[in-house]
Amino acid sequence: MKLATLRTDGTTKAVRLDGDVLVDLGFPDVGTLLAQDDWAERAAAPAAGATTYPAEGADLAPVVPQPSKVVCVGLNYRNHIQEMGRDLPEHPTLFAKFADSLIGAGDDIVRPEETDQFDWEVELAVVVGKQVRRAKGEQAEQAIAGFTVLNDITTRDWQFRTREWLQGKTWDSTTPVGPYLVTPDELPGGVRPALDVKLTVDGEVMQSDNTGDLLFDPVALVEYVSTIIRLNPGDIIATGTPGGVGHARKPARYLLGGETVVTEVQGIGRLENKVVAEKQA
Repeated sequence: MKLATLRTDGTTKAVRLDGDVLVDLGFPDVGTLLAQDDWAERAAAPAAGATTYPAEGADLAPVVPQPSKVVCVGLNYRNHIQEMGRDLPEHPTLFAKFADSLIGAGDDIVRPEETDQFDWEVELAVVVGKQVRRAKGEQAEQAIAGFTVLNDITTRDWQFRTREWLQGKTWDSTTPVGPYLVTPDELPGGVRPALDVKLTVDGEVMQSDNTGDLLFDPVALVEYVSTIIRLNPGDIIATGTPGGVGHARKPARYLLGGETVVTEVQGIGRLENKVVAEKQA
């Protein structure tokens, strides 16, 4: 299945993609749907009598608008680790984002005036489908509701002010996520998918790789993160970015404003976002 959170008539609705239409599932968003123990059965139920919307041109919110947590993984592709001049880590490098940083698949990325080093990062993201703590093996696999696309936009000058990365990673309205949650049964490799990822800026390919290059795969990340903290339905784990970020280029390249950034993951979809200057209140 492919699930999304649709904006319509001043509200949001959880929907399922059926061909060229979006079927209303009777919940206000995908996060609320995932909170149901039988969410998969509800999401797959026949569409008889349900309201439908055209998929083309749909205004999609972040696939989970208010996750209880967004956990991100740094340095998880071998080639990105090498381009950043680091050794392969023994354990996942974790940081967090707040829900206020998330935007929809077609929303504008808001570039803060406080940064001169605004960078891109294509990522495969895990969406959690059931509450787990210290999950191992099959339990961790079953906790994965599906996958989505995330662009971990980063203010590098703020990220590297200190050894902790949070302040460079969670700026307001900078992180597109969506367009769909795609269940593992639709993807090659299932809960350990091997998918092509790509990011372009104004049509120029900046990043291109495959999730098979991940050091810590999605199941391993669910196991690791859930050891530290409870994972709840709708929580997101961003699995890291491959090589090709602007900061590592010679010379470095950053988003200045006005660019169109397209972030794609095979079998899941694409985010297309314009970079705009923040309007001060």
